Amino acid sequence: MIQLDDRCVDCLLSRVALECRLSGARVAEEEEVVRSSRALLLAIRDDPIPHPALASIIHRHAYALLGDPDPFRALKEESNREAAVVCRKVRERLLTFRDLVLASIIGNTFDYGVRSHEVTGDFSSFFEREFAQGLTIDDTEMMRPLLSRVVYLTDNCGEVIFDRLLLEFLYKSGSDITLAVREAPILNDVTYREAEDLGLARFVNTITTIGGGAEIGMVMARIPNVLRRAIASCTLIIAKGMANYEALTEIPGLPPVAYLLAVKCDPIAEDVGVPRGSKVAILSTGAKR
Repeated sequence: MIQLDDRCVDCLLSRVALECRLSGARVAEEEEVVRSSRALLLAIRDDPIPHPALASIIHRHAYALLGDPDPFRALKEESNREAAVVCRKVRERLLTFRDLVLASIIGNTFDYGVRSHEVTGDFSSFFEREFAQGLTIDDTEMMRPLLSRVVYLTDNCGEVIFDRLLLEFLYKSGSDITLAVREAPILNDVTYREAEDLGLARFVNTITTIGGGAEIGMVMARIPNVLRRAIASCTLIIAKGMANYEALTEIPGLPPVAYLLAVKCDPIAEDVGVPRGSKVAILSTGAKR
């Protein structure tokens, strides 16, 4: 389990402060929400639960205090618009499985949940630069034989525009796909509503949620039966983003997992063994790489 250290505490509380600002909270209200969230975090930080589950508790606490179930709603919409503009420019040259995986990982940089990571203001130039740099870890060729039955765990809005291209490629190539999104809004992650609005149903066989309400990472005890059955029978889980990486690497007995993520913080970089800022496509056939 990735240990929750002071860097994680500072990062998580900075995201609580951002949620306050996005909700239009007054300075005094923001200070109280952050103070209360800090107190709760310090009380539970040593509990034996994965970091994403702990972070979810803090975000739910902050949302309840703010009386706002979706502080990131406007940023989610803007991220999807910005990504769509770039997607239209580049999609004709994304020809291979690897190209589409790389594009979807570049899209993973639409992440407002990490203090040490800033979302670029010029995504078009950023995409071109990152695409040219490629992947630091590239297991895409080993993933290709495992694509017959896929469970696809989404992450952020913005990146989901590029996920849609990858899903379309997989679906038209004959993959049976179960897409799992967040059950309720948390950070800028994709929910069922956003998946419907973006027409993802056209390129998957089943859409479900990971369960648990406003939950960042998958908790096996809370997933719906349709997802449980899909995981039991799939040939590959595609897990987008750092929270899914943190959550799934602690679950034993899973089918092969393709972790597709931009590494945006030092604790994850240290665990993966790459520099922060790397883009990785890791195939894991056990609980840990």
